[in-house]
Amino acid sequence: MALDSHPAAGVVFFERREIDQLMRLYGRMVAAGEWRDYGMAGLGDHAVFSIFRHAAEAPLYRIEKYPALALKQGAWVVIGQGGVTLKRGHDLAQVLRMFDKGRFKVVD
Repeated sequence: MALDSHPAAGVVFFERREIDQLMRLYGRMVAAGEWRDYGMAGLGDHAVFSIFRHAAEAPLYRIEKYPALALKQGAWVVIGQGGVTLKRGHDLAQVLRMFDKGRFKVVD
């Protein structure tokens, strides 16, 4: 799948560097046996990176980008199961640190 740096008008998507950061995290968690699948979507007002333990289940986490909130509470948010906001911020790298080993553990 080719990544278009200019998606359809009115659609928010991730930039190449953001996708690189998300895929590095995803690769680490797959290697640790925690995650199994992912999905990406570009929508009218935000982009979503969904993380699954099994493809047939609801996502464990959603990492969402809301550019309209960049100057307010931050464009980035990690949402857990049940729609709970786990982390919000202005910098993707900082928001993704919540998944660092030792600071966070997935529980079945």
